[in-house]
Amino acid sequence: MAAEVAAALGEKKRVRVFMNHVDLYTGKNISKLLSRSVVGATSEEDVNDEESVASGAPQVPKDECYQIVGTLHDSTKTKPEWVDETFEYKNKEELLPFLLACDIIVYDINGQPDQVDEATWAVSALHAELENFKDLKLFICLSTVMTWARSKPLDPDDPEIPFTEDDYRRRRAHPNFKPHISAEKLVIKFGKTNKAKFITYVVAPGLTYGGGEDIFHFLFKTAWHGQAPALQCFGNGDNIVPTIHINDLASVVVNICDQHPKVRYMVVVDESKNTLEEIVKAISLSLGTGRMKKISKEEALLIKELEQADFDMLLVNLRMEATYIKEGMTINWMAEAGLVDNIERVIKEYKETRGLLPIRACILGPPASGKTLVIKQLCDHYKLHHIKIQNVIDEAIEKLQQSAARADQDGDEDDDIKAQEDQELLDALIESKDQNNGHYEDQYIIRFFRDKLHSMPCQNQGFIMDGYPKTYEQAKELFAVEEGEAEEEDSAVNYDKLIMPEVIVSLEASDDFLKTRVMNLPESVVAGTHNTEEGLMRRLNEYRAINTEDETVLNYFDELEFHPDHIDISADSSPKMTDTVEAIKKLIGEPRNYGPTPEEIAEMERIKIEKRLEQERIEREERERMEAEEAAQNSLRQEEWRVRLAEVKKQEQELLENQSIPLRNYLMKHVMPTLSQGLIECCKIRPDDPIDFVAEYLFENNPQID
Repeated sequence: MAAEVAAALGEKKRVRVFMNHVDLYTGKNISKLLSRSVVGATSEEDVNDEESVASGAPQVPKDECYQIVGTLHDSTKTKPEWVDETFEYKNKEELLPFLLACDIIVYDINGQPDQVDEATWAVSALHAELENFKDLKLFICLSTVMTWARSKPLDPDDPEIPFTEDDYRRRRAHPNFKPHISAEKLVIKFGKTNKAKFITYVVAPGLTYGGGEDIFHFLFKTAWHGQAPALQCFGNGDNIVPTIHINDLASVVVNICDQHPKVRYMVVVDESKNTLEEIVKAISLSLGTGRMKKISKEEALLIKELEQADFDMLLVNLRMEATYIKEGMTINWMAEAGLVDNIERVIKEYKETRGLLPIRACILGPPASGKTLVIKQLCDHYKLHHIKIQNVIDEAIEKLQQSAARADQDGDEDDDIKAQEDQELLDALIESKDQNNGHYEDQYIIRFFRDKLHSMPCQNQGFIMDGYPKTYEQAKELFAVEEGEAEEEDSAVNYDKLIMPEVIVSLEASDDFLKTRVMNLPESVVAGTHNTEEGLMRRLNEYRAINTEDETVLNYFDELEFHPDHIDISADSSPKMTDTVEAIKKLIGEPRNYGPTPEEIAEMERIKIEKRLEQERIEREERERMEAEEAAQNSLRQEEWRVRLAEVKKQEQELLENQSIPLRNYLMKHVMPTLSQGLIECCKIRPDDPIDFVAEYLFENNPQID
């Protein structure tokens, strides 16, 4: 009805597109790009429109773009902002009217298995309503290259010849993806009945990547955490993995919606022919430890977080070329060269989409101000790396020693050169320490700090620096942009943005407060530390000497517009300085990580259950105690009641006896003598009616009482 009114008013009807599961990876990314795409833009010769669509926010009126409707995988989630309407339905029949109201229906069957059945039902139900269509409808089935996984080589003598969409009739599916190939065949079949009213397409994309990641998410997540010594590669890693960036797949769908191409089956892959080993290495080098380890398929299947479908896809071995989309479509490629060549860009997308941005902080303050205590709690909460000066030095020297030890071992020339350089640095460090009363020069410490802050764990999760840098000059050298690092974005920036703290906190307190605080510490805590009276005074004097009103490390941050927050710890009387910790949490904000690990979730659940059981035990014991007390009180009350009842009965008996004495006396004196005489006379005479005789006798001989 709305479309008819719009037509009558001369308004242009918006093209309505249905997308299943607009809250999942594929549906979300494709529907988002469609909602920003001008209808018919890719069919024009000018590519600039497509570039503006792919670059970000729409620059055209919303009415000229595709209108998105769809379903949610999780009905509790809110509708994405770019989706006009979402549907809830109890059975498939309730969904049909919504599908009939759409011009284009896009079904992703590569995700949830139940969507394969729903897609086949949807195309069948739409085909049954074919004669009632007023306008042309498109049905696009997003399948997977796994329907090609068992295909035989085109030429046994030359297995490197790639498959193209022209070979789709020869494809053979992976055993776990046979329902997908059946769905593909059904979709193609129903599109041949009446091409003027109903056109169907099957899109077979490679393994998708980009955004928050989906199939490759396990590898990205494992590398980002950096807890595993090496990123795992399944099998020998020699298999060729066909891939496609999710935005490039979305661009293909936009082209199909715009152009209605004659080719009905399309392979969608990028130009890469990367092996799984190359992909894993690239992810590990750019996001993880840089190391890779091959494990057997059996070992891989034991990994709890790895889905079976993802495992099957990662082991696919296919050489494919997408000939049609390169020649017949207008695509502003996001990653035409593939995942490995665009790994830095893809990792940036991954971090931004999932909100995995590092938290960088620096907490400064005088000795004994509780910096380490506060930072430890913050690092536990935010899962950050605690950067302490002694740990940084020890770790750096240990690495140098390990590297230098390889000089005598058989290795390549590069390793020998690196080992020799590290040995020379170790010798210089020893000499520097001897000449500086057991301390290392600032140039070495700053070098170690820079290496630590630039390390992958610190760049992934973030860090909190503990009391360093101490001086203005140390800060200036530490955060300076190194020579050779081009300042591409902003030439005015004269600091290293990758390691510059975004939150700087200065803990402040008077010397008297700090002395009193240390004096109140237990002897076991103070023993073996710098927090003796003499050690504290020496360190306080050094701190105050390099932090005068005119010159302090805080001035460096102020000059760069990173204004430190000052917190007076003398007002914090809470245990473990929790008030100060909470104040800093407000400055930092919410965590930017994956949240609790499965092990941590299990531990929290265990603690929660233990607390609940303990609470139930306490409540049960309290209830039993109260019941016992109440039973004792009831027993006592019943005993008291029995005693009182017996007393009352006794008193009543005595009262009745006392009340009966006058009557008894009267009977004995006046009644009993006459009655006795009457009974004697009755016995003598023996009348026929003794009772009547006694009554008459009593009446005649009734004594008169004055």
